[in-house]
Amino acid sequence: MRFAPSSNSVKRRRAAFTLAEVLAALLFMAIVIPVALEGLRIASLAGQVGERKAAAARVAERVLNELAVTGGSTGTSDSGTINEGQHEFRWTVESVAWVEDSALQETTVRVVYFVQGREYEVTVSTLMEAATL
Repeated sequence: MRFAPSSNSVKRRRAAFTLAEVLAALLFMAIVIPVALEGLRIASLAGQVGERKAAAARVAERVLNELAVTGGSTGTSDSGTINEGQHEFRWTVESVAWVEDSALQETTVRVVYFVQGREYEVTVSTLMEAATL
């Protein structure tokens, strides 16, 4: 005698996952989760670098403005450190005679900053009269 399967047991068999399906889902998650986390880390790094790069550009502009207003230093090179918020920016200034016109100096400010242990830099240059430096 053969018994027909009840409708409840058929529904239970259809609603369950096989071992192969579960293992495939776990494998998929094992691949996708680390990739997604690495993407989040890179996005965070890019955001921090962009934010600090804007701050470093402000620091470089501030240093150039101070040089223009105060007449700058007598040497060809100068350096210092500026803290903006919790972050430290190291800057150096270098002035060289401009090739096109000896009455002008090309003044370059290089600002170095760190994000997640890596060094980045922003360089800003302008022309100034040699007499002001």
